[in-house]
Amino acid sequence: MHSLPVRRRSFQLSHWSFMFAEIAVWSFVVLAVTGAVLMVFYDPGMSQVAYDGSYGPLRGLLVSRAFDSTMHLSLEVRGGLLIRQVHHWAALVFVAAVVLQLLRMFLTGAFRRPRTRQWLIWVTLLALGMAAGETGNALPDDMLSGGSLWLISSVVQSIPLVGTWALSLLFGPDFPGDRIIPVFYGGHLLIAVVMAGLLIARELLVRRHGHSRFVASLPARRSARTLMASATVGMLIILGFGFQIAPIWLYGPAKPTLSSAGSVPDWYMGFLDGALRIMPGWELTLGDYTLSLAVLVPTLVIPGVFFTALAAYPTAERFLRSRRGRRDAQGRPKTTSRLARERHAHDVLDRPRETPVKTGIAVAGVTFYGLLWAAAANDHLAHQFHLTVESVTVFFRFAVVIGPVIAFAVTRWICLALQQAEHHVAEHGVETGIITRSPDGGFHERLAPAREDRREPAITSGR
Repeated sequence: MHSLPVRRRSFQLSHWSFMFAEIAVWSFVVLAVTGAVLMVFYDPGMSQVAYDGSYGPLRGLLVSRAFDSTMHLSLEVRGGLLIRQVHHWAALVFVAAVVLQLLRMFLTGAFRRPRTRQWLIWVTLLALGMAAGETGNALPDDMLSGGSLWLISSVVQSIPLVGTWALSLLFGPDFPGDRIIPVFYGGHLLIAVVMAGLLIARELLVRRHGHSRFVASLPARRSARTLMASATVGMLIILGFGFQIAPIWLYGPAKPTLSSAGSVPDWYMGFLDGALRIMPGWELTLGDYTLSLAVLVPTLVIPGVFFTALAAYPTAERFLRSRRGRRDAQGRPKTTSRLARERHAHDVLDRPRETPVKTGIAVAGVTFYGLLWAAAANDHLAHQFHLTVESVTVFFRFAVVIGPVIAFAVTRWICLALQQAEHHVAEHGVETGIITRSPDGGFHERLAPAREDRREPAITSGR
């Protein structure tokens, strides 16, 4: 098999786009360490006890053991509030880093063979990270988590055929019952174990398929990882120390008949909240059975389609490439050696401008997510701009359909324009601003030949 020059296979160790995976890994390490500490003090029991802690406004109130132990951890255990807040911030940063890592891999084509398994690991980590965040948020059994449980119960009931059975399995005969918090606690720990296994498997795949060995020695790479670990852990400690998050003593214990005002989900669940708000109240009746599409579509169908599309994209692209790539521009079948060279060239990442369709799809997806995320604040937007909630909701219903199409078209046009500009420079040279006079008296600008190293360097998906 032909080998590419080292210049095309290498990347700069300090390239900023490779930091997202490291941030995700070290954020998970912080989650594991702080979570192990929280396990020592947390009690997932749902039996009622009288609160007798240091927070006066709640003293004497009947609360669950889960809420009581979380209050004790937050206000009475030395350093407990810091550990709890660092744990929460690490969860938010972890999901953000995974999203950015997936976006980087998609834009540069790093999901292709032999790294398709790494892509699938990151897709799974995103889904598990969101599930871990939701189960973890429910554990304090405060008013905010109580609202989440109401939403979860509605989503479960909307599942066709098995919804009622699944609801009784999770919550028992009554809502919220004494079963859901222990179930979520066990699920939270199980998800964490699976995520740890996936990160270990991903590290083994990186060592097998990565190319960082071409540019730096082992001590240099270890030094870079140590620096990134220190920066990530330090920033999470600063966030936990200086920025309050989830003050359950202000929310109070969960009550089935009450809901906290102005509560919002974590940032990565905002798109589901927005989808729920702008979805019309559609229902589908099939005989004696009624499907609540207003809940089923935004909370199950949209996420299901999203994660299925992410997981299936490498296979779909490989299939389309195989259909188009077996013939050259003249329609002749390509030789086996040429196909092998093209497959080997997949080790080199794409520049986004060189794949306008794929880049346009990425921007369209980000636009769709951003609009749903903004729709979660439709009531705040209506208040700030002195509009009705109905008018803002109708706007987002059209925007989530039209916006991604416009974003795709504009992005594709920009990528093609950038390609055309590069071709022009390669053919005619770079403008220098130096004016020379020719022997016949004419004036011309001196053009310098385009330098190959002025282009953005090709990088490989070592991390």
